[in-house]
This record gives sequence, C-alpha cells and structure tokens, in this order.
Amino acid sequence: MTGVVNGSASAKVALTFDACGGHGGTGCDHALLETLRRLNVPATLFINSRWIHANPGLSAELAADPLFELANHGTAHLPLSVNGKSAYGIQGTASVAAAYDELMGNQQILQGLTGKVPQFFRPGTAFYDDVAVAMTRRLGLLPVNFTVNGDGGATYSAATVAAEVGRAAAGDIVISHFNRPASGTAGGYARSLPRLLDHGVSFGRLRDVLMP
Repeated sequence: MTGVVNGSASAKVALTFDACGGHGGTGCDHALLETLRRLNVPATLFINSRWIHANPGLSAELAADPLFELANHGTAHLPLSVNGKSAYGIQGTASVAAAYDELMGNQQILQGLTGKVPQFFRPGTAFYDDVAVAMTRRLGLLPVNFTVNGDGGATYSAATVAAEVGRAAAGDIVISHFNRPASGTAGGYARSLPRLLDHGVSFGRLRDVLMP
C-alpha cells in the first residue's frame, strides 16, 4: 500500500516485535528478550496500551533499555480504518475519530513512559486503509508494516520461526511477537540469530535503518 513502509534501503535488518495485550496477550517472552540482550541485537518493540497497563514496571524497564526502542501498536489493537473494515476477524476503527483515538491514545501513553515522541506506528493486525495511512503520516508517525513474517502471530513452531527469520536479508523488516512466552518464537530466534550473525548480518532498530 502506498505510504506504508514495508522495508528499507539499509544494509541492516530491522527486527520488530509486537506486544498486543488483551485476552491471552499480556505475557512477556523473557527468554526472547534475554537472547536479544545476550547477543546484543537491537530491536523495535511495538507495544499496545493494553499491554502497558498490564505490565507497567516491565514497560518502564524496556523503555530504559538502550538496546530497544518502543513504538506505537495502538490503543485497543484494532485494524486502522475509517469504515470499520475488519482483518483476521477483528473489526477495525469505524470512523476518522475512532482511528485518531486508536493512534493518539497510545501515543500519549508511550510519550509519558519514554519521555520521547514515538516515531513509528503499526496497527493491530498490521492493517491500514488508505485514509488511515494518510492520517498516520499527518499526525507525525511513520506507518510501518513488514517484509518477513517471523512467527505467524506467535503460532509457528520454533523450527519454522528459525527458518523464516533465517531468510532475513539487508533491508528487511521482520515482524514477530514478544507477548506470548509459550510460543515457538524464543526458541526460533535462539537458533537463527547466531547463524545470521555468523554470516555477517547486522541489525538495527527502525530509527537506525529508516532515519540513519
């Protein structure tokens, strides 16, 4: 879709991880975060306000960690539209006003948490319509999507995660999740990241690859 960032011209790979909140989605994959820290691999964490409310102390800890940057994953984890269009069975925001609230409600929460204005937005289900994309940009946020689906919404096995993440190359934006610790995500990354590093792949946060 025009206006949405799906990749970059960078020599680095951008790893992005969503935390969606809501029923069954307020956990934290500490094993995954520990792997990123142990290997000193930076990442962008797209966090929904529901997850922040469920994990205030952990959210503050992640905001203070220079290895990570926090980005806006919406207020209620809804597809971003102006007519209620659904994605993956989730009804999207139904008006311009509702789309604004989905964008800016969490923007204010994240700014209070980090002391910085978040630069990037990804909606729930990663769905935008054209009007919502234009709104996101007018509000000063860069609408981001992805080129590599690393964990299939935290449904892939560790072996599949390792295979999908393992194909990431320069300029890719990889999407995965860090709010479902029972998934195969952590195991897959623990397998694939050392191999990628051994092959000379370098990683950056979105601000490093999109705004160097």
